[in-house]
Amino acid sequence: QVQVAESGGGLVQAGGSLRLSCTASGRTFNDWAIAWFPQAPGKERTFVAQIRWGGNGIHYANSVKGRFAISIDTAVNTVYLQMNSLKPEDTAVYYCAADVIGGYPGTNPYDYDYWGQGTQVTVST
Repeated sequence: QVQVAESGGGLVQAGGSLRLSCTASGRTFNDWAIAWFPQAPGKERTFVAQIRWGGNGIHYANSVKGRFAISIDTAVNTVYLQMNSLKPEDTAVYYCAADVIGGYPGTNPYDYDYWGQGTQVTVST
């Protein structure tokens, strides 16, 4: 059974940094993609970054280019989201999502079948 779990959220001042982790388990993931979707209160989940399990195929939303960096350590089945220069508008619950590359998962959250419980990121002014 595939499971993904996020960690690393917290409270940070504007301009600060956080690193989120997403650990996947339950099978081998060589043909999978992992993405991050923050969800602010009262809003839908929005795509910010995706990476394929081999470390290629990296994509970012325009809103985070130059500030966020996604990476992977396949030895520990973990994807990281390094978030720098954080802004109050980055405040959200950050969800990690996973699905097989063959299904062409992209920027739409409905492309992904496996989700973690989310981790709260709060950026204060």
